[in-house]
Amino acid sequence: MAYGGKPSKGCQMCRIRRIKCDETKPACKQCARARRQCPGYRGVGESSSKNETHGPGEMAKAARAANKPLASKVAPRKDSDSSSQDTASSSPTDSGDETISALLKPPLEDLASCHFIANYVLIPRQGLATTRGFLEFLLPLLRKGPLVPHFKHAFDACAFASLNNRVGMGNDFDKQALGCYTKALATTFSALKDPEMVKGDATLAAILLLGLFENISGKSLGMLAWSSHIEGAIQLVKARGPAQLKSKTGLDLFMAVRTQMVIIHSLSTGTAPALGVDWWVDDPVSNEYSSHSYQLSSQTGMLKNEVNNLLATSSRTPEHAQLVKDAIRDCQNLDAEIATLLEDLPESFCWKTVAWQDYSPKCDYSKAEAFPGRIDIYRDLWVVNLWNAMRCMRIVLASLIVRATAWIISPADYRTTPGYAATASTCVEAIADIIASVPYQLGWFAKHKELRGQAQLSGFACGDDDAEKGLAGYFLLWPLTCIQGQDYLTDLQRRWVKGRLKCIGNQLGVRYGNMLSQLNVRVPSMLVLRDRLKSNLYGVPVDMANLLAGQSAGAAVPPDPSSFQSAAEKQEAAHRKVILRQTEELKKKAVEATGNMDEWTVKTWLQL
Repeated sequence: MAYGGKPSKGCQMCRIRRIKCDETKPACKQCARARRQCPGYRGVGESSSKNETHGPGEMAKAARAANKPLASKVAPRKDSDSSSQDTASSSPTDSGDETISALLKPPLEDLASCHFIANYVLIPRQGLATTRGFLEFLLPLLRKGPLVPHFKHAFDACAFASLNNRVGMGNDFDKQALGCYTKALATTFSALKDPEMVKGDATLAAILLLGLFENISGKSLGMLAWSSHIEGAIQLVKARGPAQLKSKTGLDLFMAVRTQMVIIHSLSTGTAPALGVDWWVDDPVSNEYSSHSYQLSSQTGMLKNEVNNLLATSSRTPEHAQLVKDAIRDCQNLDAEIATLLEDLPESFCWKTVAWQDYSPKCDYSKAEAFPGRIDIYRDLWVVNLWNAMRCMRIVLASLIVRATAWIISPADYRTTPGYAATASTCVEAIADIIASVPYQLGWFAKHKELRGQAQLSGFACGDDDAEKGLAGYFLLWPLTCIQGQDYLTDLQRRWVKGRLKCIGNQLGVRYGNMLSQLNVRVPSMLVLRDRLKSNLYGVPVDMANLLAGQSAGAAVPPDPSSFQSAAEKQEAAHRKVILRQTEELKKKAVEATGNMDEWTVKTWLQL
């Protein structure tokens, strides 16, 4: 093995970030100035050998490559049987310098690991209430050796998938990623049957990584596979109980599951949070604002579940109608509480408009980095996600109010009600705010550093903090998908939002963005149609095409008369056939191209 040079005596964080360490003990001054917790120094005789390729300190050897196109750094394999360690090949005619250069290149596992950490592991600054990390629990787990198989395979699957999606043409690590994913599934299943391993930090971390892999790889199962992993993580958190909050790693894992379940899973699937609201918001480190936001998000998920159940019945009794009216009032009160919290956030949580993008008729807005209008800046990724999560909550609540109102006044047009204009205005404002936040998250300020005006309060565990990050794209999937189907979007806004989702898929490597860009759902109008189909008000077919496109849906094809014994049965069967046909029409209209989106995701968004 080629000599890699004298091991650095710097602290682990300085080695990760590839900066000069003053080697002050017990904590270096570089970490103290950056308000980071210094992780300490290597022990005597400890080296960065190949046996430690998964340690974050050793991954720093590849940090320079972490956020740059790696096609020039990793030579393409010439056959499918090549080892994952073959990062370059040379012919007999190669010069001596090229041969030495190839020998000194870091192993492929190191490149993949460092690239993943540089894009997805967010480290918060110490002692600042406005910052939060993401996947920071990976660092202590990676430092433990040897790694348990299911965690190692899940980590490698994400690392190779992330590398594969970002290095450009000429490299194909998809087979390695899928192979690791398959091994991770098998070994995780075995770990879940072990009474000791099932409650271990590594097992819960592996399940979270498997869910992340689904988003990075964008395979055909899409939201179904991701949702199943999150539900598995929720069950593990329940089994681990309050004891998990006593360690830093356990607390970080708990908060990661909470973010996935409360903010995304419950709101997108309409599933009530497991164990109730209080169980998820009771932790020892969240400040009052983050705890309040998690509580509001949980309540929004519960209200969505309640309204879905209410509107699924065909009952038209006064008692049932009163329950629907009570739900509208609950949604309005919760929306007012969210608006109050946003108004009361301290200055450290607030955003600021720093630029304005002019409209250009010649611009292709499906590829534009910024949409015409303001461009806002935030303190860090956690703060902008808190804002966008609550903006999405307001949009979800507005949709629930419109649907419940439409159910009450049906068959009248819900858009003629006095409250519709106010509800639409709330959505339009929230949509504009989310759009204005996207350039900040997708690296626009890296090209306009003079406008940034303040340092990032969170940093990534490896690589350059200012580069485009896969994590930012991952965080944006839910807000962009939430707004792209809103009835209140202009055609130009929708084109831009879909373009940003494709950018997240193609440029940032979170391939599920490409699939989500194919959704053609219109909310709340399609959900109002779904409610009418499901509840079958007045026992008459819904004129689907007329409501969606202003045209007649056409007459239903009657069933075979010989199949039924009475006129009532004939009428019921004919009506059922019409409803099924119109439901299929609704599902087809919900995607841009058949086959580009799994049916479970479509049904989930339409709540069929």
